[in-house]
Amino acid sequence: MTPPDAFRPDSRLVGALAPSPNHGERRAPIDMIVLHYTGMESAEAAVERLRDPVAEVSAHYVVLEDGSILQMVPEARRAWHAGVAVWEGEADINSRSIGIEIANPGHGLGYPAFPEPQVIAVASLCQDILDRHAIRADRVLAHSDVAPLRKDDPGEKFPWHLLHHAGVGHLVHEAPLESGRFFMRGDTGQPVEALQSMLAMYGYGLAVTGVYDAETEAVVRAFQRHFRRAKVDGVADMSTLRTLHDLLRTRPADA
Repeated sequence: MTPPDAFRPDSRLVGALAPSPNHGERRAPIDMIVLHYTGMESAEAAVERLRDPVAEVSAHYVVLEDGSILQMVPEARRAWHAGVAVWEGEADINSRSIGIEIANPGHGLGYPAFPEPQVIAVASLCQDILDRHAIRADRVLAHSDVAPLRKDDPGEKFPWHLLHHAGVGHLVHEAPLESGRFFMRGDTGQPVEALQSMLAMYGYGLAVTGVYDAETEAVVRAFQRHFRRAKVDGVADMSTLRTLHDLLRTRPADA
């Protein structure tokens, strides 16, 4: 790793620097945090890739399984972590966000649980970032929220409730699973349009067409991975709808 004087860490929680050349100028103020998992066999391999100029990807921070925190890009710079993404109509998510990679091999490689020291470190790092930037609670997001057609991370095993208990993010109690009316791919009509409108109102990049298509299913699945983790199937059941309604009802306003 590059010596610690390569740049000054933004957070007192940083244990080491691993500077990446993959960054550029920001084009907007910081008002989001986006959480990822690394999705590789080892944290070492992930860090190597995030530092590889050929890969053209990076993140501001990497949180290792033992809770150690590496910083790769200064917060003032635009790291390349979100890719093609959108939230609340904004397409340049990289310019607006701080990207945190969480070391975990992901869905394709067994998807183990996130260790407690790692989760505590992620929560502490997010709190530290929130102390320094004006970020609304509902703009602490998953990669899958801003890129639902492409990404699943950090996934349904990530304990968002523990971050929320630590004062990070926007969350409500998941409405319990129950039988009743639901919407799924192939359905059409005003109820589907209402569902799409609510998802778009919360921030998801979803067109309101009245058709429950593959894109709507992907967005519902992303919503479930973050907010209704008990069942992730892309079907908008009553639990999903009630949880979404409660999120909209309690959504924080701009300061």
